[in-house]
Amino acid sequence: MTVRLTDVEQARSMLDQVVEETPLAHSRWLSTKTSTPVFLKCENLQRTGSFKIRGAYVRIARLNAAERSRGVVAASAGNHAQGVALAAQLLGCRATIVMPDGAALPKVQATLGYGAHVEFAGAGVTEALVRAQEIAEETGAVLIHPFDHTDILVGQGTVGLEILEQLPDVCTVVVPLGGGGLAAGISLLRDRRPDVRVVGVQAEDAAAYPGSLAEGRPVRGTMGPTMADGIAVAQPGLVPFEVIAEQLDEVVTVSEESMSQALIGLLERAKMLVEPSGAAGVAAILDRPDAFRGPIVSVLSGGNIDALVLLDVIRHGLSAAGRFMHLRVRFSDRPGSLMSLLSELAANGINVLDVAHDRSADSLGVREVEVAIEAATRGPDHRDAVRERLTGLGYDLR
Repeated sequence: MTVRLTDVEQARSMLDQVVEETPLAHSRWLSTKTSTPVFLKCENLQRTGSFKIRGAYVRIARLNAAERSRGVVAASAGNHAQGVALAAQLLGCRATIVMPDGAALPKVQATLGYGAHVEFAGAGVTEALVRAQEIAEETGAVLIHPFDHTDILVGQGTVGLEILEQLPDVCTVVVPLGGGGLAAGISLLRDRRPDVRVVGVQAEDAAAYPGSLAEGRPVRGTMGPTMADGIAVAQPGLVPFEVIAEQLDEVVTVSEESMSQALIGLLERAKMLVEPSGAAGVAAILDRPDAFRGPIVSVLSGGNIDALVLLDVIRHGLSAAGRFMHLRVRFSDRPGSLMSLLSELAANGINVLDVAHDRSADSLGVREVEVAIEAATRGPDHRDAVRERLTGLGYDLR
């Protein structure tokens, strides 16, 4: 099987007036960090909030009339669901989307809003995909796989074409890597620019590609918990794997802390709302600011993040960046003790967010209390200085 940039160009003609040509925004923040120009390819601003509409539309548009009349079915927790739902609506085709039990309500509502029928099955996308395949067999509906099809791959590859046109002298493209459709499609730009380096980024606790590339074939990886559910794919697709094995220069992994700090940086410095998987490329750049030749493009693959998840990620990122301080302080339970501690924190510029008392732990002495304090700081240096100050005053910090 051979897929080339000419196939992507054909797909792009199908997407005219369907998808947005998303902005390529210069990031002064990241350019300063890396001492080279860095740009953000803003697929978080795409229709449905991610790049997925590109591949989904090409795949459904290329079905024949008989296939389209039977409808389509897909499995997804969010981005692919919305892409397939909108593409089917635009093409006058029925769509059934199987979503995992407990899928985020905003993503469910968005999928329904595009006219799809939604069913729920399983705890994750793997189980939902099994149900989607059953529906395809039962009804004759065409299964629209999220990444393992050439039409999906070339549709996603139109992101790479836009990058070439918007930044002709691009040297490195850093792209989130899950099943592989987006990274494989973008890597086809090397047919025109073989000198461009394309780097895939996976969450280190859910990275199937390093082991698969070492084996020379797609193999199932060990999936741990990750906030980057959009790139948490247990096994690469065969179609994108063949392209990635040939074209991709490198696969790197990033930690949960790196992704959460990248997400916060994008919010604060670039004014971009991005989901954790979409921030993976920025996390890789921040982890290794001297590793990539510029100009660099980081693909922000999606911006669909539930508000509650966003709250958790922000708290996680602020803590990892040293801007939250968690203290457990043990002292005598007598009037004025807590006030003295809080006054000391206030005098040192600490904003206390939460205070919790524990008087019942077995390790506590009579009339002794342990107080858990959550507070905001100005950064790790400020946090460390305050802890040192409290220790010097004789506070028993745990």
